[in-house]
Amino acid sequence: MLNRRQVVLGALLLVATVWLAPPAGTALPERLSDDQFWTLITESSEPGGSFRSDNLLSNELLMQHVIPELQRSAQPGRAYLGVGPEQNFTYISAVKPSMAFIVDIRRGNLNLHLLYKALFELSADRAEFVSRLFSKKRPEGLTSRATASNLFEAFWDVETGEDLYKANVAAIRAHLTATRKLPLTPDDLRGIETVYHAFYWYGPIIQYSSMGGGAGNFPTYAQLMTATDAEGVARAYLASEEQFGFLKDLHARNMIVPIVGDFAGPKALRAVGRYLKNRDTSVAAFYLSNVEQYLEREGRRELFCANVAALPLDGSSTFIRSVRDRNYYTYGTGLISTLGNMAAETRGCLK
Repeated sequence: MLNRRQVVLGALLLVATVWLAPPAGTALPERLSDDQFWTLITESSEPGGSFRSDNLLSNELLMQHVIPELQRSAQPGRAYLGVGPEQNFTYISAVKPSMAFIVDIRRGNLNLHLLYKALFELSADRAEFVSRLFSKKRPEGLTSRATASNLFEAFWDVETGEDLYKANVAAIRAHLTATRKLPLTPDDLRGIETVYHAFYWYGPIIQYSSMGGGAGNFPTYAQLMTATDAEGVARAYLASEEQFGFLKDLHARNMIVPIVGDFAGPKALRAVGRYLKNRDTSVAAFYLSNVEQYLEREGRRELFCANVAALPLDGSSTFIRSVRDRNYYTYGTGLISTLGNMAAETRGCLK
């Protein structure tokens, strides 16, 4: 039988263990505090690197075509991983994860997602979001029933406002630094404003190549948002208030976490894997864009494979890949998407 001293010491040890790390089987939190959000970003991130372009949006006009199949394979309520800009929002709104991580080697992509975070949280609905994103006054008559085509048609001839842009810059900065109290560096704040200025300057016709590094007749933001799947169903993240609202709620609870990281690097994906494993959460889907082709060229694909194999996977965990089609440069269709089984493809890669 244990004496009183042993019982007390055992209880103290249990409390200490709980505070040090969540035990196996602990679920994802319902929300992260602002401090937890920023700590997760900083402790998971690697030093920033560069990519061939600083694109602020995708060039994947056909990306929605895989969503029906993706919804049959990837399970909701788990974790989503992705790379790059806004296409992640469309896939997140389709998969319905409890938490999402956007891992990109560019520090600028983190700044882009912090900009989006502020815009989602400051906007009551899609029309206000589009108004803020492009610094255009909201047209009258837009309701929650508006389609994405209705939205962009209504905004198309609205003049961009410099005064509105300046007011939005101030609101974004205040929201991130005063409301959220994120300790952003001067470089990050300048980076966020640089990104935002591109949306102000180009408006809804901004393309993949607008920030340099790209080529070809790529789709505009408006075209990406008004695109559909192969059956004509609109699935972009601005297609409905329900899809927008799902993302707004995740942002409000700090559950979309941008991280600076190399897919083949030693830290970022491994840190995400540990975080999820400690909370008994598997990966629902991982959007890769076409990053693998660059890792293959660099001879680092095996390192990436080992990083993925270290993530908590099951038989439903799904890769989303982008590959060039034959019309990549001629017709501006950009990339087409394919799906793959993560567990099967990375079996034997763990190191």
